[in-house]
Amino acid sequence: MPAKSISTQADGKTFEQLRQECLQKKKLFEDPDFPACDSSLYYSQSVPINFEWKRPGELCENPEFIVGGADRTDICQGALGDCWLLAAIASLTLHKETLARVVPNDQGFDRSYAGIFHFQFWQHNRWLDVVVDDRLPAVRNRLVLLHSASNNEFWSALLEKAYAKLNGSYESLKGGSTLEAMEDFTGGVGETYETKSAPTDLFNIMKKAYDRGSMMGCSIDITSSAESEAQTASGLVKGHAYSITGLEEVNYRGKKVKLIRIRNPWGQVEWNGAWSDESREWNVIDSSEKKLKMVACFRMEFEDFKANYDKIEICNLTPDSLTDDTKRKWEVNMFEGNWIRGSTAGGCRNFIDTFWTNPQFKLTLLHADDNNDKCSVVIALMQKNRRALRKEGLDLQTIGFALYEAPADEDHLGKDFFRYNGSKARSKTYINVREISERFTLPPGNYLLVPTTFQPHDEADFIIRIFSEKAAGTMYDIYVICLDRSIQVDNSGQLEFQEFKVFWEKMKKWIVSMHLNTKLLQLLGLRFADENYDIDFDDYLTCIVRLENMFRVFQALDKSKTGQVNMNILQV
Repeated sequence: MPAKSISTQADGKTFEQLRQECLQKKKLFEDPDFPACDSSLYYSQSVPINFEWKRPGELCENPEFIVGGADRTDICQGALGDCWLLAAIASLTLHKETLARVVPNDQGFDRSYAGIFHFQFWQHNRWLDVVVDDRLPAVRNRLVLLHSASNNEFWSALLEKAYAKLNGSYESLKGGSTLEAMEDFTGGVGETYETKSAPTDLFNIMKKAYDRGSMMGCSIDITSSAESEAQTASGLVKGHAYSITGLEEVNYRGKKVKLIRIRNPWGQVEWNGAWSDESREWNVIDSSEKKLKMVACFRMEFEDFKANYDKIEICNLTPDSLTDDTKRKWEVNMFEGNWIRGSTAGGCRNFIDTFWTNPQFKLTLLHADDNNDKCSVVIALMQKNRRALRKEGLDLQTIGFALYEAPADEDHLGKDFFRYNGSKARSKTYINVREISERFTLPPGNYLLVPTTFQPHDEADFIIRIFSEKAAGTMYDIYVICLDRSIQVDNSGQLEFQEFKVFWEKMKKWIVSMHLNTKLLQLLGLRFADENYDIDFDDYLTCIVRLENMFRVFQALDKSKTGQVNMNILQV
């Protein structure tokens, strides 16, 4: 079942609550969280065009939300540089169930119209319900940003507005990757492959992705803007995003031939080579397999596909995004964390003295893939909220990760481990993108995942998602040494012999592990550690005593069940 979405309005009200309020007051909705003003358009400059905010009823006589079903003709680019978003929306229209979640069908310009619409997006392991009013930027009564080819259809323009609100402004949508939007539409995790340097088992990777309901696209690179939309001799168009709709094998003259099924959502021209609709190959195969020919799609032999296309994008979907009849589903684990200056922002392995301070995640791969002795796993590291933080001058950090074979008897590993042990796998590069993901094939076993920024002290929040074919065990544990009960002192600043005996006994018992969450560990580091991340003995004792007091409070609360706590006691 799809996860329930969360309202993003500052007042906590849902779409339906806001719509009913407007209907009762007989007033069209005006969104206080994303007002019809210049700051919703641009944050880094004055608005270059004299925009007017117009409702659909002011732009045409009979506005409609969707006319004749949502398709590629509803997606026309405007003055904003967000073609990456448009390509993702075009792909979305080919997946009707996913589209119905992003663009709910409980809205329109009928009797329930109140100037309010809503859309649902995935953000950092949560589905968010984003409401907008229907005031859209226009010039001379024409929409100048994303719009439909039909002058009275408005779902795509309103979807762009909701996505702009989610990210802080329309300007925040300048520049991006199609996969970024596809992930926000599905909750999936993206992978990119270059066909000329792809793994030898690329067909099997794509076939497994297809069986798991993944969304896939492909494109042909251009070397200049003059090549955009140029048609090749074989009938393919450069610079366009094609959708991959299937992979299969057919019997052809006594051997198996790998075929890929492709759709071009932008036009009617298509592949005219081998296995195209009118090619002679279809005259030779069994009649039972001729049903593979489909309207609006074409097929290519997989080797021809790799020779003609340059890039493949795969968006692997989470189980709650899939239908019950999906053949197989991914196993997914997710963690959240952050890099904090002076605490957990240790930088990449080039900075070995601080690398060990980065967050560490334990991953156990238990079961090998079917018909294989290794485990397939996709690891994705995503920075949170960076597009929305652009207006504050914060852009994407340069990020990457490394995977180590984890010792069975140790938890949070120190500097020496990383000094003398190399990684078993890692991201290909450090790069300033929202998400970096890699697919690995690893033997079953215990691993340690270390996500980092390239430079030490660079701060950001992140999430890690791990997709595996079989269930994987995961753990994110931070351990500190803590004492079991406080030392009894007489406030003299000195220890009497009996007090020293108590202290000495405690010293022998303090090597006891206790789980702390990430936030508390970071607070301890900020409060007690010096610039070298060391805590001296006096500060260590202070830290331990305060931790003990905190846990004593929680133990008392657990017994009393009062639910009351003096937060001043918990300050470290």
